Amino acid sequence: MKNNKEVVHCIVDYGFKRVGGKYKGRILWVLRDSVLRYGELKRAIVGVTPKMLTQTLRELEVDELVSRKVYLEVPPKVEYALTKSGQELIPFIEQLRIWAKNQMEQKNITVNSL
Repeated sequence: MKNNKEVVHCIVDYGFKRVGGKYKGRILWVLRDSVLRYGELKRAIVGVTPKMLTQTLRELEVDELVSRKVYLEVPPKVEYALTKSGQELIPFIEQLRIWAKNQMEQKNITVNSL
């Protein structure tokens, strides 16, 4: 019988693999307060292509950080929300946001708000 237990060599690396990448943190942050449909996420995540958004949402769903609810209606309606595990990440993302804001202020970097 095969042992299906995953073996990791670094706990921090495991964590970053689940939330790292260009869009994962942004998606988690946008979903922190509400359930959003695909189109709403697309508008909220500036610069993401439909292919990358779909791929990233699937990865977050596989990692059980985001849930996907499909409504059987025409046109199809799909909603995304944070899971309990995803919600647990929000305080850490908030701390990263605060740190980044302080770094940006020190280096006189501004946020491009569209």
